[in-house]
Amino acid sequence: MSSDQKHTISVLVENKFGVLARVAGMFSGRGFNIETLNVGPVHLEGLSRITATILGDDQALDQALKQLNKLVNVVEVEHFTEGAAVARELILLKVSADSKTRPEIMQICDIFRAKVIDVSAESVVLEITGNDSKIKAFLDLVDPFGVQKMARTGVVALERGANS
Repeated sequence: MSSDQKHTISVLVENKFGVLARVAGMFSGRGFNIETLNVGPVHLEGLSRITATILGDDQALDQALKQLNKLVNVVEVEHFTEGAAVARELILLKVSADSKTRPEIMQICDIFRAKVIDVSAESVVLEITGNDSKIKAFLDLVDPFGVQKMARTGVVALERGANS
């Protein structure tokens, strides 16, 4: 039996009531843990893209992708293999900061191209986008200052190159 791996799945769907619940239910019903889930409209009227990062067995994934393609309102399903897609996530986080620690936090933001989007006497709100490794490295550096709150979008991804 193969071990659980992280998979990024993109599902183009008709923007209709219940579609997200059916897609998410199909994954959870087959034993996949949904690590991130992102949904938003695309450039084509009436369509949305669901991007899910799931943890699960490779063998079970094949069956799940076939079942996804059979769901009503699903237009297209893509499973992104390593290196075949560009993936990003957006994070907003509120970090404790006073006049002594704020310059160091801002220096970390400069290095990672993060933005300071709000400043108060006791904290700063930061915005960062990037791939998984960039986000992890940034969070590791700002965590010692004290993360008060965080909101994450989940991964969004598109295939690289000339593929349609």
